[in-house]
Amino acid sequence: MPVLNKEQLIELYKEKFAKASSVILADYSGLTVEKVNSIRRYFREAEVEYLVVKNSLAVKAIEGTPLESLKKYFKGMTSVAFSYSDAVAPAKSARKSEQEFEKFKIKAGFVQGKILEPKDVDVLSKLPGIQEQRSILLGVILAPAQKLLAQVSAPAQQLVGVIDAYANKTEA
Repeated sequence: MPVLNKEQLIELYKEKFAKASSVILADYSGLTVEKVNSIRRYFREAEVEYLVVKNSLAVKAIEGTPLESLKKYFKGMTSVAFSYSDAVAPAKSARKSEQEFEKFKIKAGFVQGKILEPKDVDVLSKLPGIQEQRSILLGVILAPAQKLLAQVSAPAQQLVGVIDAYANKTEA
């Protein structure tokens, strides 16, 4: 990523905050570069963008937006996880990182206009993600058709069983 000046960084942050369906803020102080790279990998695998931000510029980027109430969390070393489609994915990845690396601490989250405290982010991380929700919905949609198919094919299976029993009886 090329070096950006302050105005460009503020615009970049504004764009990311505006597009995000959910945001998780975390403190990563005390972690080695290797551990931070592992954390980045967790977020990348979940299709979540993970950035280390400059607090003063991030605060300027959220001024006048619904995210403005997050200002108080931009203290110390701050990283931000942005998800643009799955609101649960950053919470899951952040929770996984927090469990694996004790120095990684979730500061707050923001989903659908609401600030989430760390305990709320933990609850959010336990909800099914978008892919899990899709598979649950697909199962619900397919269940009646599968049951109908089982009912329709049951008499044929029973007939085959009777014929097979008769064939076995005549052979003996």
